[in-house]
Amino acid sequence: MTQVSDVGLDAAALRNWMRVSQDGLGARRAEIDALNVFPVPDGDTGTNMFLTVEAAAVAASEVLDPADVPGPMADAIARGALLGARGNSGVILSQLLRGLADIVRQADEPTGATLAAGLGRAADLAYAAVSRPVEGTVLTVARAAAEGASAVADGGVAAVARAAAEHAREALAKTPTQLPALAAAGVVDAGGKGLVVVLDSLVQVLTGEVHIDEIGEDVIVAHEPMPQGEYAGPRYEVMYLLDAEDVGIPELRARLDSLGDSLVVVGGGGLWNVHVHTDSIGAAVEAGIDAGRPHRIAVTDLIEQQRHQPREITRVVVAVAHGPGVAELLEESGAVAVRTPPRGRPSTRDFVRAVTSSGAREALLLPSDADSTPVAKAAAEFLRDDDIRVAVVPSRSIVQTLSAVAVHDAAAGFDDDVVTMARASSATRYGGVTIASKEAITTAGRCQVGDVLGLVDGDIVEIGSSIQDVALRIIERMSSSTSELVTLVTGSDVPEDLVETVESHLRAALVDLEVVTGGQPYWPVIVGVE
Repeated sequence: MTQVSDVGLDAAALRNWMRVSQDGLGARRAEIDALNVFPVPDGDTGTNMFLTVEAAAVAASEVLDPADVPGPMADAIARGALLGARGNSGVILSQLLRGLADIVRQADEPTGATLAAGLGRAADLAYAAVSRPVEGTVLTVARAAAEGASAVADGGVAAVARAAAEHAREALAKTPTQLPALAAAGVVDAGGKGLVVVLDSLVQVLTGEVHIDEIGEDVIVAHEPMPQGEYAGPRYEVMYLLDAEDVGIPELRARLDSLGDSLVVVGGGGLWNVHVHTDSIGAAVEAGIDAGRPHRIAVTDLIEQQRHQPREITRVVVAVAHGPGVAELLEESGAVAVRTPPRGRPSTRDFVRAVTSSGAREALLLPSDADSTPVAKAAAEFLRDDDIRVAVVPSRSIVQTLSAVAVHDAAAGFDDDVVTMARASSATRYGGVTIASKEAITTAGRCQVGDVLGLVDGDIVEIGSSIQDVALRIIERMSSSTSELVTLVTGSDVPEDLVETVESHLRAALVDLEVVTGGQPYWPVIVGVE
């Protein structure tokens, strides 16, 4: 095995770790879901861990100009995971990331000892967050990872990461011997498997080594396996974020512990994520109200979820459109287009009205630009109060929205649909060309009124005098050897020969071109690269 001992755990490595973890969990999501039998056989552990890491990855990507010191990046990842944590497994994973951040932020140049101490802190916090820890779960795997890391703490960061992943994998294989529910089903722990994927991703970032599981590795041969019965625990999963002083959390834990099981309370510094299985929804929420301000309250009927009873579901996709051509294309695809005026933004009421008028009980909101995202999130909160299941699919450009809508599947499960659309959106790089309306200092230099500006992923990277030239330059910046498709959304002021110029350029590069007549003002062309 190649020895890599001088790799730094800097901000870039942490950001890449979340990206690779997101890809790894995305690829193994269905497999991990299938392992899920404890504490509830509801088949969503892989999905919940994926969405939690996705939230952490998004938070990491939003850290502008990260310094070499990893502390701010680690904190952003931990907070993103806390805010986006889903389910029991996701909440525990967010606490693991927080524990690691607690140690990493103290070191300007983390060493192997730093990583080992961080993994130890992560395991300690995870155990402390669970009211009734059970061995044979992700907690056991986290503890084994920490112990493996501690044994080689004097080595480099890469050596510590390898040891953590190897010990976690060994502990995972033993989980069926510790938890009868796993042995009966013939599987390893789902949450533990997800954590192994995350640790393997760290090894990949630090060393380039990719661990490939053997087929069937996660299934054990159980002698005379017992049939799996229906879930008989508390009926509801209650989750919410809580703004509360730290001093009131012990009492909250005690109250919630008396109301049910699978209690996990994580966070700190005034913000907490609360998860509990209970038969008393109202009492669980009231406990949060007494402690502080609960928000983003989510309730899942665990019995109905576990039974997978077929039911009629109507789901609507609502997307922002800044041009008439794009609006018509979205509507032809079955989405509801929220049309906005020039330089305008949708209101919360626009989103709410689009969903409620459809009669749907499930909704997917696509903001199509960064400024509309907070509005979409506010609308989602309002709609949830009306018992509508809703998710905001991240999209910062119309090209990301179009990519997400293209893979929407109304027949798929809600979470599966969200994950598929979010992945399609995030896989699409976006850029655009516009005209400067005032003199300013930009990341590409000083621009004058009338200059042509080229943007990639929201940042000005090109200044020129020709729309065609700037468009070609940003396409070059966005493209890579794996790019397969370029989408042009043409605006009302697009030059007549722009499409022909771009088409000729891409033909030589063997890249396909799709043109959408968007008709949007102020942006002669918007570009997407997949």
